[in-house]
Amino acid sequence: MEIKKDRVVTIDYSLSDDVGRIIDSSEENEPLVYLHGNDNIIPGLERELEGKIPGETLSCSIPPTDAYGERNESLVFKVNKKDFGDNVEVAAGMQFEAHGEDGTLIVTVVNVDGEEVTLDANHPLAGETLHFDVKVVDVREATPEELEHGHAHGEYDDECDDDCYCDDDSCD
Repeated sequence: MEIKKDRVVTIDYSLSDDVGRIIDSSEENEPLVYLHGNDNIIPGLERELEGKIPGETLSCSIPPTDAYGERNESLVFKVNKKDFGDNVEVAAGMQFEAHGEDGTLIVTVVNVDGEEVTLDANHPLAGETLHFDVKVVDVREATPEELEHGHAHGEYDDECDDDCYCDDDSCD
């Protein structure tokens, strides 16, 4: 069975940067299971996987425009340390959820200088070309529930856990 929209795909993968440093890998973890064609993985990798079958491997490089976008320096800004609340430890490298007009963003603390905190709302991999080595492990038809929810449920995922955005009780 080949990979196409609304099929559940299981892959083993290794992700590295331009200098070959491994950023992420399924080697020490479980394979990645996702619902193809439903914005569950970056668009460039999804296009590269289209039409592949179990057992196939591929190596590809995905430019920022087809991954997490280019860096946007307007997403780097300063706030007052008091904005984090009382008795909250703030240090470079920490990540927080920020709620704004465009919804929820994950922001990374870049620097703390006295009471001034510099935050970066860019995705940590924004501006990076991503290099993947992928093996297709399995492809199957999605269940009606998976299609309704827009993501895979299965052996290698957490079913619908705290990250599930399902609107019914089937993901509790």
